Amino acid sequence: MIEQKRVLNTAIPGPKSQALHERKLAAVSAGVGTGLPVYIEKAAGGILVDADGNQLIDFGSGIAVTTVGNGNPRVVEAVQQQIQDFTHTCFMVTPYEEYVLVAEALAELTPGDHAKRSALFNSGSEAVENAVKVARHFTGRQAVVAFDHAYHGRTNLTMALTAKNMPYKHRFGPFANEIYRVQMAYPYRWPTGPERCADEAFEAFVADVHAQVGEENTAAVILEPIQGEGGFIVPAPGFVKKVADWCREHGILFIADEVQTGFCRTGDWFASEHEDVVPDLITTAKGIAGGMPLAALTGRADVMDAIHTGGLGGTYGGNPVACASALAAIETMKVDDLGGRAKAVEALFVPRLEALAEKYGVIGDIRGRGAMLAVELVSDREKKTPDADLTARINKYCHGEGLVTLTCGTFGNVFRFLPPLSASDELLTEGLDILDDAFASCV
Repeated sequence: MIEQKRVLNTAIPGPKSQALHERKLAAVSAGVGTGLPVYIEKAAGGILVDADGNQLIDFGSGIAVTTVGNGNPRVVEAVQQQIQDFTHTCFMVTPYEEYVLVAEALAELTPGDHAKRSALFNSGSEAVENAVKVARHFTGRQAVVAFDHAYHGRTNLTMALTAKNMPYKHRFGPFANEIYRVQMAYPYRWPTGPERCADEAFEAFVADVHAQVGEENTAAVILEPIQGEGGFIVPAPGFVKKVADWCREHGILFIADEVQTGFCRTGDWFASEHEDVVPDLITTAKGIAGGMPLAALTGRADVMDAIHTGGLGGTYGGNPVACASALAAIETMKVDDLGGRAKAVEALFVPRLEALAEKYGVIGDIRGRGAMLAVELVSDREKKTPDADLTARINKYCHGEGLVTLTCGTFGNVFRFLPPLSASDELLTEGLDILDDAFASCV
């Protein structure tokens, strides 16, 4: 049992982690970066234990993956039992119940009471790529519309959908074609102010798609209900529903990319619910399986069943061990009301972040929902000048004090907070105290 407290035995990173990092540099591609080179040996709840015995507070959850916490007892038991039973057969060769159970759970939990079907994959990128395949096949159209600040993955097609060049797209082209980009309803940076953002952004969206693409050529519009890597941008209220309704009017499929927002992270099972939106297709991964690699594409039965047999799949997609982990994670989310816990995390974090904003003139915006929160740092509040350097300094300070923090954003100036929903208030409060100290030291 790992005690849920921060312990610093050495400087961060310690000597054993430093030695392991030297080995990493000699054996692993330089293209695979690490934000904090401490090498983890154990983890539980909201604590990560490194090779030097330091216990770090986790404000990242492996980028929104370990929502139920590392070492969750239900997940551990389910994985151990499944490994004993069997580890792989390939569902396309000889199927198994665990895959079906996950698909049934997704039909129950995802927005809408219509008939649904799912296909399981290994990563969010795969789920998104298959969503585009399905949309093009079903509609007979080719164009896909994505948004500024979007992040949808690292495959060739999903890089085309992703907005940010460095580090995701730089010199990796040419990318898949028939991808079109439009403005996001970004309230903090909307030129005429947040109160006019939803209507004006929607008008611009409609005009741009009509002029540049043509509704009759558009297979799908893909949108993150809260953008992830792009900076935890919460679209202006009403914008997502306007887009989804417009898609339905024109026979265009609306794809909600809920890879980062899904499974209780925002206080609802899915962020689309908060917007009163029922997507035609929804992609999930990250928090779905308690740390095991699993992703899903869930959609309208008529859309998903239109694909010819053999058109969807993959050797490892819906691996039985990952499916067992997902079922245990979903049970935990239900029994422990982790949606409610996410709202409690928001109630704990937001006043502390607001106090920092009042004390220091460098926080331009506080945003997010549930346990998916962020602050955007600026050097000039009036001009909203992004301050990536200060963001990096504060991040480095937190790391040195044993707090695992993450940055993001198109401009590299956003702090994002994604703690495990199993972390205690006491542990989260200690992490926020470190963040206070970081601002005091760096601003």
